[in-house]
Amino acid sequence: MKTPETYDDPGPLPRISAPQMPEHLPANSCSGSGRRLHPDVQMQVYAHRSATSSITVPAVAEPMLVLVLSGGARVQERAAGEDWSTSEVVADDFFLTMTHEPYEMQWQTHGGHEFRVVHLYLSQRLLDMAAASVWAGKSKNLRLLDVSGAKDPQVAQLVRLLYQELVEGREPNTLYIDGIAQALAVHLVRHYRDDQVGPKYRTALPAYRLHRVLKRMDRSLASAFSLSALAAEAGLSEFYFSRLFRQATGCSPSQYFIQLRLAKARELLSSTPLSIIEVALEVGYESPGHFAQVFRRHTGMTPREYRR
Repeated sequence: MKTPETYDDPGPLPRISAPQMPEHLPANSCSGSGRRLHPDVQMQVYAHRSATSSITVPAVAEPMLVLVLSGGARVQERAAGEDWSTSEVVADDFFLTMTHEPYEMQWQTHGGHEFRVVHLYLSQRLLDMAAASVWAGKSKNLRLLDVSGAKDPQVAQLVRLLYQELVEGREPNTLYIDGIAQALAVHLVRHYRDDQVGPKYRTALPAYRLHRVLKRMDRSLASAFSLSALAAEAGLSEFYFSRLFRQATGCSPSQYFIQLRLAKARELLSSTPLSIIEVALEVGYESPGHFAQVFRRHTGMTPREYRR
């Protein structure tokens, strides 16, 4: 299987269709597929154990919503070259993605037990119909936010109703499925619309969000790096934030944070009488040895040599 680092083309990559997804997830994890009674709705059910290694999830052609049916897990995600983002998920938590890029995932189930999830794929046509009904037809090719490990009782209820009808029902009713799928699509476009994208896809973190994040970084140089706090500042999931931050700055959030710390350290070393230990503490390094190691790796000299 390819790793994310093999995807070097900056343009849009080929996306798989829903029926191809089981080929890219752990073998034998797909425990059943719902009957496709509507061209806009597809469903798959997976029973997962802890993943012994990370897997690469391809970009999907259809908007994909994943709901945890039972059990729980610690799920980690990252795009190529990014930091891992972590979500602790239990029953009725959900993920939402419309990504154009593959991403990497790994998970550890709670207590080593199985956890079951359902993948629901809604067509772009259905989302555009919902958007037209909400915004008078002004949202063609609407995009949704990427969401990781969120809670929304209405999303959980509607997906479970579709699951009961598509997977557990003996004689699924097309009209019933249509109504639930349309209600879910309207809810998603009302509450999870991505206002910052055009008709294709977003290319970088919006300037006003990036400014807020950089100010937050600058205020917290003496504190431990927190991807979750920065993502919350931007109003995005950790996974989505990491990807957009790299597109905007050319490096990951953690790499950028280290650069800010070292810039502040160089300023303090050259313009203040603070000791090297005090400078290390000012920029968040409790160990002078670790500070010197990081400083030398990025500048080519030790803090003492730099001060001279």
